[in-house]
Amino acid sequence: MQRTRNRVLAVARELLPQVGPSGLTYALLAERADVTRQTLYRHWPTRAALLFDLVLEGPDLGTYPQPGNDVRDVATAWLKSLRAGVSVPAVRTAALAVAAQADHDPDSARALSEDRHTGFNRLLEPSGIQISEDEFTQLYGPVLARLFLDRGRVRPPVRVQARRNRHHTGRGRG
Repeated sequence: MQRTRNRVLAVARELLPQVGPSGLTYALLAERADVTRQTLYRHWPTRAALLFDLVLEGPDLGTYPQPGNDVRDVATAWLKSLRAGVSVPAVRTAALAVAAQADHDPDSARALSEDRHTGFNRLLEPSGIQISEDEFTQLYGPVLARLFLDRGRVRPPVRVQARRNRHHTGRGRG
């Protein structure tokens, strides 16, 4: 059962960037994953549920942080993990699709946010700190803004080095 589920998710990850959310039909997915549509509906009663799982059960990139005492280290590692996850084309496409349908199905987007918030607070448990929903939104907001609004690839932060503007006056030249 879990093996079939994992295979279907792997095929869906492969297909989604190629065909987009509307092209990822259960007929196509069943054919490519060599399962019946009934099997798909048993695991994912709606396509929204499938997209949700594609985001939450993305490929293991080995970047998900461990719980820790240092809030800054945990937050930094978690943000790097988020960046790595949304850099995977299928996860990115699924996340965009879940966000796009939030007007019609607000529970999906809310459930995704709640799941990630709960997971982040679990990482912070050893520190004794838990963050509120608003604080969590402020933490991940810039990454999602880059993804959703700018449609840019989420890259590591750029280090900006201040340059001195040296103005040569010609003094001292002989």
